[in-house]
Amino acid sequence: MWITEEEIKQFKQLPTGNVCDANGKAGNMDPAIKPVDPKSKLVGPAVTVRCQPGDNLILHEAIYQAEPGSVLVIDAHGYIGAGPFGDIMATASQVRGLAGVIIDGACRDAEDIQEMGFPFFARAYNPGGTVKESLGPINEVIQCGGVMVKPGDIIVGDRDGVVVVAQEKAREVLRAANAIFQKEIKIREMLHQGKTTLEIYGFNTILEQKKNK
Repeated sequence: MWITEEEIKQFKQLPTGNVCDANGKAGNMDPAIKPVDPKSKLVGPAVTVRCQPGDNLILHEAIYQAEPGSVLVIDAHGYIGAGPFGDIMATASQVRGLAGVIIDGACRDAEDIQEMGFPFFARAYNPGGTVKESLGPINEVIQCGGVMVKPGDIIVGDRDGVVVVAQEKAREVLRAANAIFQKEIKIREMLHQGKTTLEIYGFNTILEQKKNK
């Protein structure tokens, strides 16, 4: 079941750390995959595509198969010897209305992409060009950043990285992440009032038990 626009907005208010914790401390991509613009926040259902290293032909088609509001998630096999996605394709994605792009590979024109304000996450930057020769699957299960991504899975990204939430668990994870977020607001208030993390979380008891073993 697709989540609603309101639920997308709620996900956008949550740090990826809270989402990952609510997701069973799972779904977090390789930390090398980071936003071009550290201020980027990205949430949306995944449209998946796999391309061959150094070849971006199928990525052009995938942009236009993706519905507005979705996140294009690209398995480029972690190849960073060239940049198959640059500012022209990012502009096409932005005009199409995509929520953002994630590539397990490199991009180029990073400064231009940042100035566009388009959420784009990549493993590396490389100005090298690519050929346009190979096809690849669109909207099939892929691996991106070491995580399995299925079409429709909810993708959440911010400065810390990217978390993949299975579509069927999205609402459950959202509720749990919201609860964690609200709890942490109260914890910060308690810290400012002079409490310690040892007291709040009961770690002092755990430490004593471990020391007395």
